[in-house]
Amino acid sequence: MRLSWLQTPLMALLLSAAWLGAQPGDRLMVGQPEHVVGKRNVAVQVKIPLSVVKGFHVNSNKPMEEYLIPLKLTWTSTGALQPGAIDYPAPSVEKFEFAEKPLSIYSGNFDLVAHFKVAANAQAGPGAASGKLRYQACNDRACFAPKTVDVTVVYQIE
Repeated sequence: MRLSWLQTPLMALLLSAAWLGAQPGDRLMVGQPEHVVGKRNVAVQVKIPLSVVKGFHVNSNKPMEEYLIPLKLTWTSTGALQPGAIDYPAPSVEKFEFAEKPLSIYSGNFDLVAHFKVAANAQAGPGAASGKLRYQACNDRACFAPKTVDVTVVYQIE
């Protein structure tokens, strides 16, 4: 079958669109955090599940090289919750082709634990804390541009 001059560019466009659609998207997925229930003036914590796509890793919250972007969760709006520490898991230390020194990384499935204190003057009822999780994903050959994803923690004040 012979393609006309109009069909050839159209075919190339369709093939490139299919290729672009098959490219990896987000390399780190944020699962649904636990629903937090708390009382005024009481400390609460929430697990935030994260999953790195197989074949990739993200830099830990304390990368070993200055030029690498750390995994970092920051709160932008917390409502009745006063933010506290964020617990990051212990990282793995691995050597990759593209780096001279070993890197401090996270891969697979892991949790961050965010600590809050319910405000003394919090009104009973539902609310949500919003944050941003910044990360830099890499594979075994290179690191990619940093990304930021939204994190939302739903809570109920009793």
